[in-house]
Amino acid sequence: MGQMGLGNGTAVNAYTFVMTSAIPLSRGRRHFSAALLLAALTFATGSRADGDADAVSLETARADLEAGRVVLIDVREPFEHATGVAAGARLLPMSQLSTRVGEIPLDPKKPVYLICNTQNRSSATLRALRQRGYAHARFVSGGMSEWARRGWPMVKPAP
Repeated sequence: MGQMGLGNGTAVNAYTFVMTSAIPLSRGRRHFSAALLLAALTFATGSRADGDADAVSLETARADLEAGRVVLIDVREPFEHATGVAAGARLLPMSQLSTRVGEIPLDPKKPVYLICNTQNRSSATLRALRQRGYAHARFVSGGMSEWARRGWPMVKPAP
């Protein structure tokens, strides 16, 4: 599995990052963290098929966000958010997901789209959320790197 930057010049692998959280995890949080790690490992080994039904295009994500039809959750880390985010996106770093999962709407009438930089973390996060009953969540294909490449509007995150 690849290295993750912590924003302070330190790089750790995702297993170390998830399993050595500075916050003691309850049994449920440990299971959620383990599920998230398993999903990331599964994705990293190439199990995702082209034309994934769990993916939504950037065009659809932008249109749905601007129309207020969806909750867009940016799972990138704070140092990545500093480069700009989609206006209206909720910022919920993947590293904080186990402690903040309750912030993700459970109402199936309000779809949830997950976005990261490329789609690796958002698709892994989706798999972990599906195990917790989030059937109405999808990930955004292409991620914020493609959003930025297209020159689409981005804002600085609120402090």
